[in-house]
Amino acid sequence: MKLIVKWLKNLNRGKVGTVKSDKRIFLTVMLAILTFAILFYVLLTSLQPVRYDLRVGQLAPEDIISPKLLVDEYQTRQLRMEAVNAVEPVYRLDADIYPEVKKDIDLFFDTLFEVRSQAEQSENPVTEENMAQELEDNVLGIPRLQLLVLLDQPIERLENLQNYLNEITAQRMNDGIKVANLQQEKSQIREYMNTLTEFDEDVRETAATIINASIRPNEFLDVEATEEAKIEAEETIEPVVIRRGELIVRQGERVTADRLEIMREFGLLEEAYQPNFALFTGIFLMVLLTMLLVVGYLWEFQRHLLKQVDKLLLLALIVVIIVAMAKPISQISPYLVPVAVGAMLLSMLIDPRLAILVNVAITLLVGMITGNDTVVLLMGLIGGTAGVLSMVNLQQRGNIFISGVIVGAANVTIITLFKLLGMHDSIHLWIDILYAFFNGILCAILTIGSLPFWEYTFSILTPLKLIELANPSHPLLKRLLMEASGTYHHSVVVGNLAESAVNAVGGDGLLVRTGAFYHDIGKLKRPFFFKENQYMMDNPHDKLAPSLSALIITGHVKDGMEIAEKNKLPKQIRAFIEEHHGTTLVAYFYHKAKTSSLEPDKVDEQRYRYNGPIPRSKETAILMLADSVEAAVRSMENPTRDKIEQMIQKIIQGKLDDGQLEECPLTLSELKQIRTIFTQILSGIMHERIKYPEMDIKELKGKLE
Repeated sequence: MKLIVKWLKNLNRGKVGTVKSDKRIFLTVMLAILTFAILFYVLLTSLQPVRYDLRVGQLAPEDIISPKLLVDEYQTRQLRMEAVNAVEPVYRLDADIYPEVKKDIDLFFDTLFEVRSQAEQSENPVTEENMAQELEDNVLGIPRLQLLVLLDQPIERLENLQNYLNEITAQRMNDGIKVANLQQEKSQIREYMNTLTEFDEDVRETAATIINASIRPNEFLDVEATEEAKIEAEETIEPVVIRRGELIVRQGERVTADRLEIMREFGLLEEAYQPNFALFTGIFLMVLLTMLLVVGYLWEFQRHLLKQVDKLLLLALIVVIIVAMAKPISQISPYLVPVAVGAMLLSMLIDPRLAILVNVAITLLVGMITGNDTVVLLMGLIGGTAGVLSMVNLQQRGNIFISGVIVGAANVTIITLFKLLGMHDSIHLWIDILYAFFNGILCAILTIGSLPFWEYTFSILTPLKLIELANPSHPLLKRLLMEASGTYHHSVVVGNLAESAVNAVGGDGLLVRTGAFYHDIGKLKRPFFFKENQYMMDNPHDKLAPSLSALIITGHVKDGMEIAEKNKLPKQIRAFIEEHHGTTLVAYFYHKAKTSSLEPDKVDEQRYRYNGPIPRSKETAILMLADSVEAAVRSMENPTRDKIEQMIQKIIQGKLDDGQLEECPLTLSELKQIRTIFTQILSGIMHERIKYPEMDIKELKGKLE
């Protein structure tokens, strides 16, 4: 913990790079763990639904919205029960029963005919009473009195009655007779028989008795088919789905049992809360994958950034802040979440390519919080990319607002496109478009407003900051112009030289030009001790000992660092002040000291050297060369291109031999390019001028008149 506190204290002082490798790895791992934990917590609190303490009959305190897609089991169950209850029982007609009924009727009449035939053929007279007694034990159980009625009828009428009864029985039983409807069928048959006028009343009554005694149920419940019908009816009912964002209970409505059950299934009740391990796992994997995506990109393409803990902290802070803002802002509108601000900031503060990738990661996380709306996802991806592209080579802070307008226009285009394709079903299209455009404006406002904070806190030198520092109206440059105009002019020329050379070999031209403007600000303390500021005046060094003169000359580096720290110049600019002379020898005063000393061998060369350090970047090394070359060429008499080129070659070789370029990444090929550019520019500056003839002022005045 003490290590982290110490690192944070060193952050503003530009000393983060001094942390040892093992400590840097420790800080990087701790930062990754902390970032993961914060993102996990933000997503968990954003995606986990609010829980309520409600009972049946209570009023809903607010609109209760579905947090996810879920099947309404209660409503689905109710609809399926209704469908099952609506299924009519399936009955099966038993075709074997009617033949048995017909057989009984036919057997009854056959017996009746046989008894009558026997009676007619008998030698002894047989009375109807005797026949009825003989038929009393008949198959249908017809009583004696009704048997007498039948025995009293002619054979033809009985045959007619038999056929009629068979027809009625066949008709009724072919339609099917259920057990529950048997008595109703018998009553209907009796009523029907009473309408037949061709038979006497006694015959009709007897006929009804015969039919009622013979018919039986032939339509029975098919349990298996009925169950299949119920299952089929149940399956036809689709599950009732409650989608994410749908209203469960409106504010002020009484909570019913079914709504309470739905809330319980959603985990929206305090009493029913259980840890949602699926949600935890999903968030864990999502955050892990997005972080691995960014780390994998850095490892493959920008591995040097993994060694810069301050840049990683900056990256983590921007991601965390934007993701944390997503939930509260999305309550107004998901189209208002300023995803692109992260891409816009990172494109200026670190690298545009990294900004595009991080924008993808931020968009995925914000998309989860806002409900995985496709429009929001595309707005984040396309709007953020447009923001990065519009920020490249940005020269003024005011142009950030134009980038915001571009982001807003991209957002509006996406919403309009989805509406034209029929994929955006909002009824408030113009409000959504307004929010989408203001999203871009909000991104610009947040970028402009927070950029100075990031620049100062993390000592980051953006192109915009460099342009501001290079502005001649900057207080230090105005002082340099007024108090040491020769040094100011020298710095401008050196800046142009160095910028051209850096652009040729691949470096930050704007940085080296700005650094050149400030590299000699230490001369503000004693401007007239430096040759370029001595106009028509004696050289004060003529009256000083060489050692003191050397101390004053080399002291302008220390004085420059003090002025830079007092004026809070960025550490990248301070590097030019500190390294532009390296550990080079103040040769003039060193040789003067040796010449004037009685013991030249005892003159300590180290006292006549700058304290360093030597240049550690291309930019500071090229500035050292440009500074030395410009001063040397300016001091030449009658310079020609060949003389200038020889002088430049001599100076570059001298720096190489003196070991001043050992820690910078310049190659011999690049030094050759630098020499060519210096020669070309200085030859143009130091060209031979035309000598104008002296003319008498009176003569000139006459000619002008």
